[in-house]
Amino acid sequence: MLVSATEIINKAHEGHYAVGAFNINNLEWIKSILLAAEEAKSPVLVEVSEGAGKYMCGFKNVAAMVRGIHDYLGITVPVALHLDHGTYEGAKACIEAGFTSIMFDGSHYPFEENLEKSKELIAAAHAHGMSIECEVGGIGGEEDGTISMGELADPQECKKIAELGVDFLAAGIGNIHGKYPANWKGLNFERLAEIQKATNGKPLVLHGGSGIPEDQIKKAISLGVSKINVNTELQLEFAAATRKYIEEGKDLEGKGFDPRKLLKPGCDAIKAKVIAMMNIFGSAGKAE
Repeated sequence: MLVSATEIINKAHEGHYAVGAFNINNLEWIKSILLAAEEAKSPVLVEVSEGAGKYMCGFKNVAAMVRGIHDYLGITVPVALHLDHGTYEGAKACIEAGFTSIMFDGSHYPFEENLEKSKELIAAAHAHGMSIECEVGGIGGEEDGTISMGELADPQECKKIAELGVDFLAAGIGNIHGKYPANWKGLNFERLAEIQKATNGKPLVLHGGSGIPEDQIKKAISLGVSKINVNTELQLEFAAATRKYIEEGKDLEGKGFDPRKLLKPGCDAIKAKVIAMMNIFGSAGKAE
């Protein structure tokens, strides 16, 4: 059974660890992430961007796939199905599609409009027993065509969103989508601490979790981050394992070209990376 992320994230916040939110792109991603969570005995969020949702033939199909795979594999750990960087329209569509958690990213709107739309969607999500995440400030890089320079979130704006009753809050603290450049300055922990204080201890979300050094991850968790988003790192792991399989000519051996064999190294790589990250985040063993 899929669950709202509220209890998952609140337990992480109270226990001073973080839960991974891993983006899915197809059946292989869903299966690998769920198997990793079950093996690590970790709660998990499987999340989908609007672009990936379109690629997977719509949010209703995504919800059906996740539920079907979850039930078929007999997953016992808490799992939430979450929308990543949702538009106003996308968030509403996922409520109707049967997601258990959504994110509304209104950070590109003037703040008062972000506040108003967030208020409406928070009420709608909670009426359906769903958790909701909102965003203040910008996450650097590009996500589904939205480009941001990574503006630091204003703690007072974060406070106003938090007071609406949002379950967890994404706030820009210098984090970036995609690969981090060599000249990246790192996370702004001073701003993170200010946001945690202003929001009275609201669970915070770290987007762009791929490639952040482990010491910065752990410091962010100590300052209130309870959900960490990962996408790029799994894509890189999948690509590297698949490339190695082909370069070694294994796709030419017997029926090595069979998609189930061709994709297996990449799937195994995703599973191993997810388990490793669950251990770093501190969520491994928390669902036992």
